[in-house]
Amino acid sequence: MRALVVDDSRVSRRILSRILGNLGFEVVEADNGLEGLARLKEMDRAAQVVMVDWNMPVMNGIDFVRTVRAEPTYAKLNIVVITTNNELQDVVVALEAGADEYIMKPFTQDIVQGKLALLGLFS
Repeated sequence: MRALVVDDSRVSRRILSRILGNLGFEVVEADNGLEGLARLKEMDRAAQVVMVDWNMPVMNGIDFVRTVRAEPTYAKLNIVVITTNNELQDVVVALEAGADEYIMKPFTQDIVQGKLALLGLFS
């Protein structure tokens, strides 16, 4: 399985990449939403999940989600927004934009694994 991790923090990308790698994913990284869109289109095999940070320069995670959801090609792609935003209204914004799940920072491997299990990507 493949995953795309989109986060402007190299540390966060590395942590997520390690967690996803431990769970058997091949991981591609991008440091903002625009680069994430480019990586998504460049993939020779489709990603099953995108883990995208909300707060990034160039293109934020919510704009990334909306852009991806506007493309019928990615209708079945699972998108998880990861952020320090922890208000209920933020969760609603992310889900209304088209995210499938929402993870608040800081997170653990168990939290990521649990969200992937909810999406049917991990048992």
